Amino acid sequence: MSKPVVNIWGTPEEAAPSAAPAAPWNTKWDLGNRHTASGTAWVFYSSPGEKTLKRPVILSDGFAPGGTNIDDLYDGLENGQYPFISTLRQAGFDIVLLGFADRTASILDNAGIATECIMRAIVEREGDARLTVGGFSMGGLITRYALAKMEAQHMEHEVSTYLSYDTPHHGAWLPLGVQAFAHYVKDNWGGIGKPVLNSFSNLVNSSAARQMLRWHLETATQTTLDVADGQHQDRIDFLEALERVGDWPQRPRLLGVANGTDTGSGNNIPAGDTAMEAYGPHLIGRLDAQGTGSRTVARMDKPGQEPTEIRTTGFPELDGAPGGLFPLAPALENAANFGIAAMLAGRVNKTEATLTHNASTFVPTVSAVSSDRIDNHDALYSKIDSERSDLHDFKCATTNEGHTTMTRELGEWIVDKLKEA
Repeated sequence: MSKPVVNIWGTPEEAAPSAAPAAPWNTKWDLGNRHTASGTAWVFYSSPGEKTLKRPVILSDGFAPGGTNIDDLYDGLENGQYPFISTLRQAGFDIVLLGFADRTASILDNAGIATECIMRAIVEREGDARLTVGGFSMGGLITRYALAKMEAQHMEHEVSTYLSYDTPHHGAWLPLGVQAFAHYVKDNWGGIGKPVLNSFSNLVNSSAARQMLRWHLETATQTTLDVADGQHQDRIDFLEALERVGDWPQRPRLLGVANGTDTGSGNNIPAGDTAMEAYGPHLIGRLDAQGTGSRTVARMDKPGQEPTEIRTTGFPELDGAPGGLFPLAPALENAANFGIAAMLAGRVNKTEATLTHNASTFVPTVSAVSSDRIDNHDALYSKIDSERSDLHDFKCATTNEGHTTMTRELGEWIVDKLKEA
């Protein structure tokens, strides 16, 4: 799989720093003086000689540890399968990449930064061309809420097109076993001076993750979960806030793309199949791919303690569902979600774990195109019905590929749609 635009896990403290080449931005805006959050917008004019915005396209970064690294963000957009930024610029668009000082902060807080960026673009713009505003992964939720709130407050955003790129409109999926495993490792072997053993549990419990994940485990002690449960109060509060401002912006056309297929064809991870096993002197663990019925999806065993099991009831086969796959982390030997658990087990036992499946689905297609709930097994594995989507138009990938991967197929579709405006 090619590099994702948004690297969910980021880079651990002891890993090598990013080697991405410097992004050739023209100017930047420091944002957030009037907000609890802060951020930066990097502006790429349509041609080197330009000094003003004429056709602004604002694209928001998504969820990841720490603050936005503009070089990494630009690298994922430009130097993968498709040169998205330079193609847009050649078509006469000015690109504004919006980043945040804390990408794990509340979506509602960072939406204030997005609003400030939109207003700044209107002031800086020459002429009256309408704006395009959107984002990658959680960035699509940030800008969706920002635009809807501006309309609810009777603010003129001058946006003609909203664009989401593999955004979890109906929630993201992180296997409950992976969440529990991260918490279990932190609780038993983490602590001061052990950033990797702590970091993934901390990330799962961040404000943004609690709002974005459809099912969330805060600790490894919540051992049974029904499909109807598991929605964190932060997510409930976020969805209520979104509903209060109209749920979606009403004025722009709503476009979206998904890194998953629209045919109902999944990624061939069998439900119930063992994804990761660890056998060592300190930790014995096993994670299984999510299946239907009542089943154990995780078991963790530390000598001298009672084993911990995570059991689920009524869940669909989410790990193998059509959708954008959990991104690989190059700094962690290309580990994805189950791979992260294997890496943690290896750190604890000082011996390699057995990894059968590395990356499962992260954003199901039905979530990315906002056509159905991700707890509906039949909807997950059926052909997408465009009439059920909240988007006016969308494009799905031909194969299930890495979440937020910028491909020629999806990139060209977006450029063509923006040219139509």
